[in-house]
Amino acid sequence: MRMDDSSARVPKPMVPIGTRPILWHIMKYYAHFGHKDFIVCLGHRGEVIKEFFLSYNEALSNDFVFANGGTEIQLIRSDIHDWRITFVDTGMHASVGERLAAVRPYLAGEDVFLATYGDGVTDAPLPEVIDTVVSRDVVAGFLSVRPSTYSFHTVDADEDGIVREIQNIAASNVRVNAGFFVFRPTIFDVIQRGEDLVDGPFRRLIEREQLLAVGYDGFWAPMDTLKDKALLDTLLERGEAPWLVWEPEGDGEQHPEATTVAEGA
Repeated sequence: MRMDDSSARVPKPMVPIGTRPILWHIMKYYAHFGHKDFIVCLGHRGEVIKEFFLSYNEALSNDFVFANGGTEIQLIRSDIHDWRITFVDTGMHASVGERLAAVRPYLAGEDVFLATYGDGVTDAPLPEVIDTVVSRDVVAGFLSVRPSTYSFHTVDADEDGIVREIQNIAASNVRVNAGFFVFRPTIFDVIQRGEDLVDGPFRRLIEREQLLAVGYDGFWAPMDTLKDKALLDTLLERGEAPWLVWEPEGDGEQHPEATTVAEGA
């Protein structure tokens, strides 16, 4: 609803930034670091996501050489040719926890897997995030960021309402869950039937000291509203999109030991 009428036509992960859906941008971010085995958890308008990839033509999204009257197409750049994507219908109204539980069979044998929502982008150094979580004896970890793209102000007031301090949320110590997760398979033993991810499972992990927040003060932005989308579109148009880590200035570092789960809807 916050995305106007877009959500009626497409699932939010398919709302475009520039000419490609945000889901593509998110998956491209993971692929840049070597994580090209994806599981997309489908729900609302999941067929739109399937159709996008079934009809994907790399020649339409990359530079190419047209030769021999079109019988020969030579791609100068390529993007998704080496991705492996498993599409799983995880329910129209399923919670995040239920969607993760639904794809558990596809993660058999994995020591670690990654998961994310389909509506946020970042330039966080993913290998360092993974290494930080894996090096600790925890079940789960997530990227923790300052909500710098929001214009809210935090308020510190006495019980009688007298304000002692008010400041922009970006300047405060408030941090939020950015939605980029690193999980060990034991997370499935914590998720109970019908639960979301944060309210139940994460609270249990907190009690057991098994949940890690990996702080990051670089770029992160959600796409929850039309204002958020306009910001991301503007950054892309100006050539100032920090999340495009796969562009030539990226470091190209890889960390291939994990499977990525992208929550598609």
